[in-house]
This record gives sequence, C-alpha cells and structure tokens, in this order.
Amino acid sequence: MFLDVLTVLVSAIIATTYERHTGPVVGARAFYNGTLFNGRSMWILLALVSAFATGLVVTSRRLHLYSPTRLSSFLHEQRLTVQVCFTSGLLLTGTLYLVRAEDIPRRVVIVTLLLVTVSLCLRRLIYRTLMYRRFERGKDTRNVLIVGTGPEAYALRHHLESIRYLGYTFKGFIEFPGVSSHIMSSSGDVVGTLDTLFQHARKQFVDEIFFTTPCERGIVQDVLEKSRMHGVDLRVVPDLYEGLAWNSPIEYIGQFPTIPLHRGHVPELGFMLKRVIDVLFSSLLLLFLLPFFLLIAFVIKLESPGPVFYTSERIGKKGRIFRCYKFRTMVRDAEIRRAEIMHMNERDGVLFKITNDPRITRLGRILRKYSLDELPQFINVLRGDMSVVGPRPPIASEVMEYKPSHLRRLDVTPGITGLWQVQGRQDPSFDSYVSLDVTYIEKWNLWLDIKIIVRTIGVVFSGTGT
Repeated sequence: MFLDVLTVLVSAIIATTYERHTGPVVGARAFYNGTLFNGRSMWILLALVSAFATGLVVTSRRLHLYSPTRLSSFLHEQRLTVQVCFTSGLLLTGTLYLVRAEDIPRRVVIVTLLLVTVSLCLRRLIYRTLMYRRFERGKDTRNVLIVGTGPEAYALRHHLESIRYLGYTFKGFIEFPGVSSHIMSSSGDVVGTLDTLFQHARKQFVDEIFFTTPCERGIVQDVLEKSRMHGVDLRVVPDLYEGLAWNSPIEYIGQFPTIPLHRGHVPELGFMLKRVIDVLFSSLLLLFLLPFFLLIAFVIKLESPGPVFYTSERIGKKGRIFRCYKFRTMVRDAEIRRAEIMHMNERDGVLFKITNDPRITRLGRILRKYSLDELPQFINVLRGDMSVVGPRPPIASEVMEYKPSHLRRLDVTPGITGLWQVQGRQDPSFDSYVSLDVTYIEKWNLWLDIKIIVRTIGVVFSGTGT
C-alpha cells in the first residue's frame, strides 16, 4: 500500500514537471505558493492526489491485490492492476468534474494515470520474478503437511512440488486411521498420524496444513482449534465437510481448489518497518565503524596467527542454516580443543560457556567484554540472515538437543541482541534463556525493539560480556 501511494505521488510529480516544462525545485515552489495551476492552492492539489491514492488502495484491497502473490497467476494480477488503475482514474476524473477543476490540464491527469499503470504493472512483475527466484533457492517458501494418504493427497503433493512458483515445500503426509492409503505407511513420506500432527508441525516448522481426507466434522473442528492455538494455517479440499466452510472463499493453489479455514495474522507492516530499520541501522553502523574494523583486524593478525573473522554455521528462522560472522577471539585450533574443556562448562542444558576460557586471546577478552566481537554480524543483518533484535542464533549441536517447545525460538529471524542480552545475560539457566526469547516473540512490537537496542548500548558500555 505504501509503495502504491508513493507511485501515485512520483507519477503526479513527473507528469506535472513534463507538462509545465519546469524543474523540480521551481515546480515545488510554485506548488507551495499555489501558482502551479492558476491559483489552485497546495491543499486542494494534495487533497486530489490523496483521494486518487486512497481510491487506488481501497480498490486494490477489494480485488485482493494485497493477498499473497503466489495465490494468483501473473496475467490475473496484471489484469487486476489495470482494472484498479482504470477504476481509480474514473473516480479522479469524476472528482475533477464535480469540483470544476478545468484549469488542471487533462494531459497531466492522463499522463499520471498511464505512469501509475505502467509503474504498478512493472513493479509487480519485478517483485514476482524476484520472489520466484527465491522460491527456486528454497527461501521464503511455506512448509506444508498433508493430512491423508489417498489419491487426492498424492495429487496435491505432486501439484505443489511440480509448480515451484507456488512457494510451498512438502514436509510429509499425516496418516488418517480407517482411510485406504495410496501410499505405503512404511514410506518416509508418511511422517505421523493425526494424534502426532502438531508435534510434527512444530518439528518441521510447518506454516500450513492441508486436509484432503473426508472425515467427521468434529475431527476437523478439533484440528481447527489446535491450528489457531499453534498459529498454523489450515486448508481443506472443498465439498468434503458439509457446513463447516460455508461462506468461505475458494482459493486456488495453482489449479487445486482449497478452502482456508484459518489464516494466522501476520503484522506485515511491522515486519517491513523492522527490515527497513535493520538495513538502515546496520548500513550506517558498518560505514561509520569501518576504520575501527580495520584497526581490530590489524591487531587480531598481529597478536595470533589465523583468520580475522570466525565463521560458524548457525540455525536461523525455521531451521535454515547460514554462516554467522564474528571477530576471532580465540586461538586458531579452538574448536579442536573444545572437547578437552567440556568439563569446565558453567551453563546448564545445551548451552556452553566458560568465564575464563583458556582458548581466548588477550585481545579476545577485551572484544568479548564489550561485545565488539559481534560487530561483523551486522553483515548478516544486511544479508537478511539476522535482525538487529531477536533470539540469538544457536549452533546445530544445540538444536539437536532441543525439546519441541524450545523450537519456538526458531520461528523468527535471529538477532544480534535480545531480551536475554539485556535482562538475563548472567543467568546460566537455559529455561530462562528460552523463556525470555518466547516472551519477546509473543510480545513483539517495534517499540520493544527500540527499548532493547537502547538498553543494549548500556550493557555494552558497562562491559558485562564474557
């Protein structure tokens, strides 16, 4: 919606500049002084542009242009975009007629409408192309479980896997008792039964469950309630559950009709602003601290042999693996020597931490004390693997020991700092560690992120890191 409004504003500016043969600065001054269009005040022109933008956004929303892109075809999306621009254009011309704005050149209106139409179609084409490429690399896809092992389930699985641009990743079938199976139960594709459905949904980071097996209404109702509780979307194949999905719209997954019974709320605007803050904050910080980075790198190389950066594979959102960057604070063979000092571990559960770790270099102790070793992780933030604020990214060996409830902290993008860093940094309890991360996930908002960042600055300067 924000990009649509911005497109309208930029198109109107370009059309007016072209019509008036004036530069942006002169045009802006005339706009402010009310001399751009024969005495039309700035507020009237702003009201007209705002009305056009509002009409465009409202019409786009009613035609579901802000719904997930994968649920509609490219041509259908382009057709709706042109329809929205045409409808909004008619509303604009009607408004101009009612307010008797004959002094506003019609060519400005026509050029604005053409620019908006072309820009929106082109922007959605580029976005869809980039999204398809991410799907091909396995990024941003939605994990699904299919309840049922009959022909319909197999057909749906084949459909989702053959049409990659739908953005789905098949995670397994759920066997339904008393229903003839098209797939051998011993097959690795059958991962569980209806009783263990949500345990597997938790372990596989499932986003949606597809019901393809006819059964009693009460069973689907029970699964629906649990889906709401676990925040998992639920879809059924239509004409199977009499009355349960009345008045629900049919959505096509490619050519496969489904009825969404539950769709979790996603704060898309908040996530977008969080990503914008991440990119701006990390870009400015990396640029500002570049000389300091070079100094740290020089001292690291001077003190001990080995690379400047320490890289390790970490587990990110939904179990995805990425390479995490830090300044090296230990000797080169630190990983080999880890087994020798496991008995010195001061943390319980799956965490590993030693206050006076003999592998840490002298410079490393200073970097860790003030958390300077973690500055290169802002590169991970720019890449999208991490966020400035979020649960800390664990290593694979830790995740292997997680209980299903612990996997909750992998539902979001990991961060450089979080609630644990500012509230429980010295608490060795793993349960407290997970509890604070889950609290952050459940109560997340932008204001909470800002408060954590401010408190992190105080923690860093107090030198409480180890």
